[in-house]
Amino acid sequence: MPAPSVSFEFFPPRDLAGSFRLWDTVQHLAPLGPRFVSVTYGAGGTTRDLTRDAVATLHKQSGLKVAAHLTCVNASKEETLTIARGFAEVGVTDIVALRGDPPQGADKFVPHPDGFANSCELIAALKDAGDFTIHVGAYPDPHPDAPHDGADVEWLKRKVDAGADEALTQFFFEAETFLRFRDACVKAGIDKPIVPGILPIENWKGARRFAERCGTVIPDWVDPAFEAAIRDNRHDLLATALCTELCSDLMDEGVDTFHFYTLNRPELTRDVCHALGVTPQVALRDVA
Repeated sequence: MPAPSVSFEFFPPRDLAGSFRLWDTVQHLAPLGPRFVSVTYGAGGTTRDLTRDAVATLHKQSGLKVAAHLTCVNASKEETLTIARGFAEVGVTDIVALRGDPPQGADKFVPHPDGFANSCELIAALKDAGDFTIHVGAYPDPHPDAPHDGADVEWLKRKVDAGADEALTQFFFEAETFLRFRDACVKAGIDKPIVPGILPIENWKGARRFAERCGTVIPDWVDPAFEAAIRDNRHDLLATALCTELCSDLMDEGVDTFHFYTLNRPELTRDVCHALGVTPQVALRDVA
């Protein structure tokens, strides 16, 4: 079986130590030849400027294709599109277009008075604004705001109809979760690639909190498995094995592309990729 294609998600550094951590992560993972790497926004758009700077730097210095996250939070339509045009001016034309999480302390997303009401409006505006490749989010498990079963498939169909080129899913724990979602999307007439988002678990407590916040279903077996692994000092071994098995099961069902949420901690992602046959192909461009 051929090795899958991969992409990696990073978050922007907040300080000097974070900058070193990001660059170390890039140096570890760039040789694996990713399709692209993406740089996130913080909750509520709090790292907008940091994201812009990190995107520009990675694009210039790494030689990688870089995708910039862009959200609808706390910005007018014109401010958001100005940011997108700024990305294009430095050569970054891949955008991960998202509604975005509510600002810290807010219970739900409330659009800016002059902003985009949702991700579909943002996607359509980006399509009109320039020659962007648009990646969007998708939710194999129900999004916390989903009003009914099937709503996440309906929303993804709306995003595709608005101009999305590819979907990147939220992380999940079992292959069947993604496969059921993929089948439902095909049935709904969605014909764009749907790439499973994969989270190598560096810290189980943190991953568990994240799963609860974003609606990812945690199977009954996961808690006791990690509790035993932590007790026996085998956390990383278990995390690598579970992540590799998840990807292998998906590959058996025809999945050939993965998007890894690295959390700027490259070791587990690198180890999983190696186990899947993704081996170093290219060297990181020398920094001038």
